[in-house]
Amino acid sequence: MKRKLIKTAGAALALLCSAAGNATIVEVTTNMGKFEINLFDETTPVTVQNFLSYVNAGRYNGTVFHRSVPGFVVQGGGFTFDQQLPLKAVATFSPIVNEPKWSNVRATVAMAKQPNNPNSATNQWFINLANNSAGSPRLDTQNSGFTVFGQITSQGMEVVDAIAALPRFSFDNICGLPTDPPCLPLRNYTSDDRDDNKPLVASNLVTIESIVVVDARVNTVAGLNPVANTSAGGGNNNGDGGSSGSFGWLSLLAGMLLVARRRLR
Repeated sequence: MKRKLIKTAGAALALLCSAAGNATIVEVTTNMGKFEINLFDETTPVTVQNFLSYVNAGRYNGTVFHRSVPGFVVQGGGFTFDQQLPLKAVATFSPIVNEPKWSNVRATVAMAKQPNNPNSATNQWFINLANNSAGSPRLDTQNSGFTVFGQITSQGMEVVDAIAALPRFSFDNICGLPTDPPCLPLRNYTSDDRDDNKPLVASNLVTIESIVVVDARVNTVAGLNPVANTSAGGGNNNGDGGSSGSFGWLSLLAGMLLVARRRLR
């Protein structure tokens, strides 16, 4: 009887894990609206399962979009705002293998990672605001290609574009070096507020309130027509001098500075 119960429990757990791994669509609820991401679970299974591990653990709930670059990307998944700066880093799982199957075109969602380390993605992800596959930036080749693991509908991109249109500010070197352009998107906050050193409150930041699975059917690319990445693995893995060359470096540097400042305080 005991063995039967254990076997039944194991089967139930396997079924639960399978359902989570096969999730096709997740709904992202922010304080500026909702959008859906269709996950490419059949073609980028490791990346999708990694993303879902953070979703299922609730680690994306309460995170903020900490980086916005006009005409390039908006990025989040890595930090929360705990009523004061600096932003607090979210605990991560182990890094995953790179799966650069799809091209970094507008409305696709991809994993951020450390520079010169293709297999270093953990919890941070970004939304491509433009076609960042070739030219400059060339995210399909830089650092062996950034893994695209999902796509947002055109209606959902209206919310993303509204986030990207917000004014951006610099706080605690969130954007990297003090000389780097402002990148933290803020709501109901002005340049005068910044000049007066007005403290931020939670409602000023763009917050992901929750990410939940809304469709667990395995039919990842039907009707989406993602563009294949035919050049991954080539290019200059050390950065090409354009926006893409600084992309991974700023992500890593921001995290290092935030941790260092938190320790000093």
